[in-house]
Amino acid sequence: IKSRSASTKFMTAEIGSIRRSRFNPPFSCSSPKLFHMLDSAAELMMVQGDFQGAFDACNVGLENLGRLEPEDRSDEIKIGFCILGIQALAELNQWRGAFSWVLQHYEQQEHVPAKIMQLCILLYSKVKQPAVMQQATRAWLHNPQNVRAAGFRLVAELYLLHILLPLGQLDEAREFVSSDFGCSTFTEEQRRKALDVVEEKSRQNQEDPIDPEETPDPGAGQSQPDSTRRSLLHKVEAVFRTFYRKCLRSGSDSSPLQKLLLAAILLYMLLFRLDSALPSSYMWIVKLLQLIKQTWRAKFTSYRPLV
Repeated sequence: IKSRSASTKFMTAEIGSIRRSRFNPPFSCSSPKLFHMLDSAAELMMVQGDFQGAFDACNVGLENLGRLEPEDRSDEIKIGFCILGIQALAELNQWRGAFSWVLQHYEQQEHVPAKIMQLCILLYSKVKQPAVMQQATRAWLHNPQNVRAAGFRLVAELYLLHILLPLGQLDEAREFVSSDFGCSTFTEEQRRKALDVVEEKSRQNQEDPIDPEETPDPGAGQSQPDSTRRSLLHKVEAVFRTFYRKCLRSGSDSSPLQKLLLAAILLYMLLFRLDSALPSSYMWIVKLLQLIKQTWRAKFTSYRPLV
């Protein structure tokens, strides 16, 4: 996956809010230096496009934040650095280590803030690796300390839509929505809509067991080459037919140049374009043999046919 395609732009709003708060921080911070480091990291990311520099700035900022006394640390500043760091890793095509990097700065996965959990779920869903976040998200949701956290319900929704459903775990998804946990987390209307989504996914799986977005189509990579071969075959066949008509009209008076060119094309096809060991070459060989037979009959009608 390329770095640009791996990048998930869902962090842009968060980073933009960090940069807009340059002159009026929306949260208290005992160290203005840390806030300016956060703002500088956001500028490296969004303005200069220096992703490695932004990631390094986030690491330095988190290290400086960790040296402060617990009462002087700002959770919002820490979340901001982590958001920028996740985005930088995605841009650098190092998204595989994004969540493990986050865990380096939090003692346990259950203590990761809801906003960062949301971003990580979306990131790994974007790169078609939702299973990476399954165990961590399940543990996070069942931690009683997170139930009252802002964004708890959104984490639960993302767990259902971007982890359970893409992985095809429909029975667990139904149980997740219908259980006591689902009843206490979602409203009745939300649970009804969620179950409708699960059933719709089940119907799709029955109609098309292979998800084209999750599983590469083995024939997709062959369609373009096959189309190219067919097009080239038609062009070569047209060339041979043109020579055939020329030979038919001119008989034995064909110029040496025409004969030489025809021989060159035949040699090129036999030596460079055709591999008898490949099944795809069979169609070429059959067509070439048919055209040679026609040319032979046109030039030497009094002779015994080739076959």
